Amino acid sequence: MSESEALLSALRRSADDKVVTALEHVLREGLDHALNRVNVLDFADQHALAEESVIAAFLHAARIGMFDLSWNVLCPSCGCVLEAAAALRFVRQEAYCAFCAAGRESVLDDTVEVTFTVSPRVRRIAAHDPDRLPIWDYYRQIVFGSGVDLPEEGFKDQIEEITIDQVELPPGDKAVLSLQLPAGFAILLEPVTHRGHFLEVRGTPTRERQHVSMIFDNAPAPTETEELHPGPVRLLLENHSNARVLPAVLAAGDRMHELLGRRKPFLAAKRLLSNQTFRDLFRADTLDVQQRLKITSLTFLFTDLKGSTELYDQVGDLVAFDLVRSHFRVLLDGVAAEAGAVVKTIGDAVMATFPTPDRAVSAALRIRAAMRDLNAAHGRRDLLLKMGIHEGPCLAVLLNDRQDYFGQTVNIASRVQGMADSTAIIVSGSVARDPRVAELLERVDARPTTRRAAVRGLAEEMTLYEIP
Repeated sequence: MSESEALLSALRRSADDKVVTALEHVLREGLDHALNRVNVLDFADQHALAEESVIAAFLHAARIGMFDLSWNVLCPSCGCVLEAAAALRFVRQEAYCAFCAAGRESVLDDTVEVTFTVSPRVRRIAAHDPDRLPIWDYYRQIVFGSGVDLPEEGFKDQIEEITIDQVELPPGDKAVLSLQLPAGFAILLEPVTHRGHFLEVRGTPTRERQHVSMIFDNAPAPTETEELHPGPVRLLLENHSNARVLPAVLAAGDRMHELLGRRKPFLAAKRLLSNQTFRDLFRADTLDVQQRLKITSLTFLFTDLKGSTELYDQVGDLVAFDLVRSHFRVLLDGVAAEAGAVVKTIGDAVMATFPTPDRAVSAALRIRAAMRDLNAAHGRRDLLLKMGIHEGPCLAVLLNDRQDYFGQTVNIASRVQGMADSTAIIVSGSVARDPRVAELLERVDARPTTRRAAVRGLAEEMTLYEIP
């Protein structure tokens, strides 16, 4: 049995068989670029598979060494990969986009994607040697993130339509390009060293040769703008870096925006951090202690088992322990079923996160129904769970050697849970106003009631919504 066959056999023991079958087909028959920086949401769509099953399968595949996981910082405007990190702890809080001449904050909601590239031990692909990729393959597979919807066929022809000129320069080499620039806006872009130079061509046409020079090295540099007249330009390019460079002069107009402006969903870091499979398999892939990565919207579910101390007095330690453990299983199953993850437990209390508010509310409804079944199975009525949900911005941080979250949203979510009684689910206004939450509650015929309450740490009262 080959190593690939052995790894696929191991993967089948932990991942959905349909996903593994689809993955095996791509490994054997797919084009090289289909195995580089795989967009798992796109993979799920193409093969008509459940997204959560595909995410879990690729995580298991990465864990056993079939794929390499990458955290890519994206420019939210152009979709370029500004930095690629092998682990979350290497993601910097800000990166610079030479294409857009702007600094970009690493926001885990939508500017950090997670992709998967096949390991060379399973199949060697062209992207394993990026320095040998032809220029437009380099752009397609290395420059742009998996959320840029590039055409499957004809990408090279289409990008060449907007290319005024391009050249490949080995280390230490130089080149002179003679261009005839029309009026308009052009970008001299070098993707390997992430360097850019804007050429603003306007005014009276000239016959005199104009000169532009650019040196590529390994030091970061801001993108500058140079004004030129329409007419001849001599472009001097020098490669002082230790790798080949691929400078190209691109016409920045409607055609470029049409080619590069299409987007499709991708696996954002926020979603992966709120995935139970990821937290179970990659506990060591945590943030650095100094990192503070921003999330603009994350939903928190806090739960607490009411009267657990009295339960130990009533039935004894052994029976109470089994009941509390069963309650944790109900929580874990309910959270995982809605693409959430348990961040931590504090006694009998649980803190879980979800990528969207409707997922959290759906999980809470599942958990409440399962707790009723648990009570019925044990002939009890007193295993009651207090639940509170709140959504908002926060920071992903490292606390006590564990990936955690910090901020006012977390504090408020905890205090909202403290206001719940033993049967209702309490949610904040930002959760209740979410359109998907409203649709969910309408489907299950649950009509929330409102109340005003003072929340410790807030100057004004909050409006809370109680889901009966």
